[in-house]
Amino acid sequence: MSEKKQTPVADLTYEAARDELQQVVAQLEAGSVTLESSMALWERAEALAARCEEQLSGARKKLDDVIAAKQK
Repeated sequence: MSEKKQTPVADLTYEAARDELQQVVAQLEAGSVTLESSMALWERAEALAARCEEQLSGARKKLDDVIAAKQK
């Protein structure tokens, strides 16, 4: 299996991280990769999920700030 260069997770947008996470989950569910590859995919999935959560939390904070400012 050839390794392709991966974009650092911190550089991904929410949408890109979400899409890649879906692809990684599909690969893991298919069970067609070696144990070593599965572990690497799992680690990537954890990082992607954390990036998505980070992006969503930031968006939620911005919304909360806008709502709070309008209520003043």
